[in-house]
Amino acid sequence: MGTEAVGWLSNLLLLMTMGKQVITQWKSGSTQGVSSWLFIGQLATSTGFVIYSYLLGNWVFVTSNVMLLFVALTGQWLYLRNKRRQAQVSSPATADNPRRDVASSSSP
Repeated sequence: MGTEAVGWLSNLLLLMTMGKQVITQWKSGSTQGVSSWLFIGQLATSTGFVIYSYLLGNWVFVTSNVMLLFVALTGQWLYLRNKRRQAQVSSPATADNPRRDVASSSSP
């Protein structure tokens, strides 16, 4: 197996792992068991590795880390969206929160 093949295979495995987390988060609509720091760390790491790989002229890792950067951005966006939705559901109905369903309350 060639050197670049090892790099591509490793990238594929990491993308599948991160992608699975993002898909699970998207389907569940929840942030339970997910840390925002996972995606923040991945964003910082991938950005650094894109620059480093570009400076080395290593296109396997430039491509790999650009894809991982996209997955991390998507994961962070989903995390923030799900967190915001959970906060809206758990907050009490007030004039400041008109999206809350007040019709379901028990008062006449």
